[in-house]
Amino acid sequence: MTDYDLIIRPKRHAFDINFKEIWQYRDLLRMFVKRDIITVYKQTILGPIWFIVQPILTTLIYIVVFGRIAQISTDGTPQILFYLAGITIWNYFAESFNTTAKTFTENANIFGKVYFPRLIMPLSKVTSGLVKFGIQFTFFMVVYLYYIFTGNAAVNPNWTIALLPIYILLMATFGLGTGIIFTSLTTKYRDLVFLLSFGVQLLMYASPVIYPVSTIPEGTMRNILLLNPFTPILEGFKYAFLGAGHFNWMSLGYSALVAAVLLVMGIVIFHKTERNFIDTV
Repeated sequence: MTDYDLIIRPKRHAFDINFKEIWQYRDLLRMFVKRDIITVYKQTILGPIWFIVQPILTTLIYIVVFGRIAQISTDGTPQILFYLAGITIWNYFAESFNTTAKTFTENANIFGKVYFPRLIMPLSKVTSGLVKFGIQFTFFMVVYLYYIFTGNAAVNPNWTIALLPIYILLMATFGLGTGIIFTSLTTKYRDLVFLLSFGVQLLMYASPVIYPVSTIPEGTMRNILLLNPFTPILEGFKYAFLGAGHFNWMSLGYSALVAAVLLVMGIVIFHKTERNFIDTV
């Protein structure tokens, strides 16, 4: 009997997921990550500087519109830090979701010609997004340290800064889970593509990115906001660095549970869709 280096077998059911195979293709994952980082900004003049320009311009707009005109409270913290904090952590989710949500539609040609674990593609998008997040977070830290060293009494960091990796991991999980669910659905329902940018923007305004939970009066609206699984992450991130906001272990556990459920659902749906998506894309 002939021994083969690689045996490709059909998937028998939706839960027949070979995670060992994904690990074996880690070199391909690194290659996709490198491609995403280099090629996207290869022919631009500013290159990765665009990662910093975006949050700067967005923050300035938020300061004028929500800070000066609407006069929305930032819990007594400097407006530039408050908005930068929310934008920095939220952008990582938005970037991960937007890129993974296009996995099937943008890579149909590759998927139809070459075999590799399809989850490698969305995983590479979430991983490469860490580079953009790292650049934006570094810029946030530069502004943040300026306020710290100038003795601004409104900035009060605390021990929950140590939970930063957890906040990043949760945002990555949300981005990957919701993104692969969305891309699986768009193989049959193309109309969902038009809701992509609008949906993320709408979700941002439904989350405490540009306003603190404290500005929402006690009652039904605040309870609805607290049911948003992004609320504990955004409030916790701001609380860790600025000292303003809200932190609660139960709330963070709730976010982690929702993120885990969405990820499991996403992997199962993605795995089921990949078996016959090439016939519908």
